[in-house]
Amino acid sequence: MKKRTVLLTLVIAIAFIGGILTGVLFSANTSNDRTVITKESPKSAIKPQTKIVPKVEKAQSKVLIGYVQDFRDPNVVDYAKLTHVIFSFAHPTKDGAILLNGDASLKNLRTVVKNAEKYDTKVMLAVGGWFHINGGESYEYFKTAISNPESRSKLVNELTSIADSEHLDGIDIDFEHPRSKADAANLATFTKELSTQLHSKNKELSIAVYSKIHAVTLTEIGFVIYEPSMFQDVDHVNIMAYDGQWDDGYHAANLSPYPFTEKIVNYWADLFEKNNLPKEKLVLGVPFYAQPEDPKVKQVSYAAIINQDPANAAKDTVSMNGTTYYYNGGSTMKKKTTLALDHGFGGMMIWEVGLDSQGSTSLTGTISHVLKDSNSEPIKYYSVKK
Repeated sequence: MKKRTVLLTLVIAIAFIGGILTGVLFSANTSNDRTVITKESPKSAIKPQTKIVPKVEKAQSKVLIGYVQDFRDPNVVDYAKLTHVIFSFAHPTKDGAILLNGDASLKNLRTVVKNAEKYDTKVMLAVGGWFHINGGESYEYFKTAISNPESRSKLVNELTSIADSEHLDGIDIDFEHPRSKADAANLATFTKELSTQLHSKNKELSIAVYSKIHAVTLTEIGFVIYEPSMFQDVDHVNIMAYDGQWDDGYHAANLSPYPFTEKIVNYWADLFEKNNLPKEKLVLGVPFYAQPEDPKVKQVSYAAIINQDPANAAKDTVSMNGTTYYYNGGSTMKKKTTLALDHGFGGMMIWEVGLDSQGSTSLTGTISHVLKDSNSEPIKYYSVKK
């Protein structure tokens, strides 16, 4: 028994000493090298090429700009269909101040801003127009204000200030019309100075322009002059493609017929192409009123024509109260909108929304539908660059 015990004790001791020696040796071998070695996966002989994402042409959102006069009920405006509402007008004074048409005008402006906010529609204030609040044409007032550096600077500051204080999205220039190279140069300078101030505040600047086409001869009119470089400083160029009835005598049918508009669109598209200006800035203006064949009779609204008979929406002429009226019905509006889009224009402009009918015959709705369809065209893909 003793021999067995001694032998067993000897075996355990040898095993214990061997384990200690093995641990010491392992520790010594690993303490000097902590590098973890991983087994590499075999490399493929085929190297995958980096995929280049094709450039996608984003659909430009087309604008639908509607002017509204300061005496209109702000609630008649269809804000949901418009991208911009231009409140008309602020009247420039010769020393560079601006005038609104009393407290009622200011109240309506503020209501327009409040209503437009619900639909994410932008609100701008137009300065100028044809008639001045102090009488006569606005031309002399506006011309004097922008001809002098001090009054011009004052006008820029006044417009920027009201844009800030009334929470407007921008200003629209409606100088009707520059009639000399000096006028054109002063307008360009004024536009640049106002653009600098407004754009620094993330506000927009647009300008209303004469059609530049004679409604009878369909040729360029030279007595209205613009410096093309000026259009670099604005976001939208609203072309007043109407009121052709006054060209070469009085012809009510020349208010805004399609051939007249076609010439206007071609003229402005060519002008912008020649001067390397983006045609997306161009906005085609259309009338929402009717011109009477008898010049002694007043114009009537499109709404009045529809109120007489909704079927008049499909026409361009109508006889009312013994007088023939010329206007643009729904079919012509669709055709004009398509014409503008086909020439790369950025959208359409309305003079003015307070003259429109309601419901299914609304011209605002007609134009909006065509623009909406153009915005929902299938996405185009360009070829992948190599």
